[in-house]
Amino acid sequence: MRETPRSQGTAGDAVPVLPQPRPGCALAHTTGASGSGSPHRSDGRPPQTPRGARYTDRHGGPGTTPPVPGPPTVHSPSAPRATLLAVFAPLALLALCTWQIAAHGPLRTYDERLGRAIAGSALPSPVAGFLADLGNTAVAVPVLAVALGWAAWCARRAAEPRWWLPPLAAAVAMAAVPALVVPFKALIDRPGPPGPLAGETGFFPSGHAATAAVAYGAAALLLHPLLRPRLRRPLLVAVAMLNLAVAAGLVRRGYHWPLDTVASWCLSGLLLWAVLRASRSSHNGQQSGPGPRKRQSPQAAPSDPG
Repeated sequence: MRETPRSQGTAGDAVPVLPQPRPGCALAHTTGASGSGSPHRSDGRPPQTPRGARYTDRHGGPGTTPPVPGPPTVHSPSAPRATLLAVFAPLALLALCTWQIAAHGPLRTYDERLGRAIAGSALPSPVAGFLADLGNTAVAVPVLAVALGWAAWCARRAAEPRWWLPPLAAAVAMAAVPALVVPFKALIDRPGPPGPLAGETGFFPSGHAATAAVAYGAAALLLHPLLRPRLRRPLLVAVAMLNLAVAAGLVRRGYHWPLDTVASWCLSGLLLWAVLRASRSSHNGQQSGPGPRKRQSPQAAPSDPG
């Protein structure tokens, strides 16, 4: 410790002066016990601060007692925004298409022009007919039924608490397709394109496109958690390409206009969103249902009577 220099004088004039700390210089140690007034460790204080007396910051640290929790986690608002986008985007697009078709707007003119161009494309008619037939209930519904049975069996075998919820939601979504499409057809009463069904009305939206989208889409959502991670994305891509192929076959064969299939995808998107929500709710209920077991404190071993 550095001390202030003493004044120069004779030995008889010297007065004992206690060392004083210089201004601006920190002491090596804090003051000892209360009332001692000494900067030295002459008050019986241990040479090092005990571990139990240490204070931690708000984030805590390894070896601290007790651990201090960090700041509370703030949930990201992206989930509610994604939910709103998944619901209102298809509704807005469906409302736009319905308004343009019913009011004979410019979008309907471009739609019919595009439909005639696709109908005269180089896609072979037999191939287009095969793709359009994939939207029949006799083809799409059995595929969904197989996926329903497989998903229900796997969930029941895994003892999930609400194993029946995703298959039931998919079945209700499939049954809701005609309940939504038929009133739209009667309300808009749109004439069909030139082709085998020329002269008839009630083509908006497409029942075949809605059936294919809900059946194959719900089957993919049910099988998605049961597949390996590397197979999940290819399954979703394959289902999307399949629905595009069905729409192309319907327009190429002259069964529908392009916007008829787009409106069906909007309705199907809302139904598939409900199936996805039911599936996630079932998995979340499985994770939060049985909860972790509490760790029991070890009991003392009985003493040896001998």
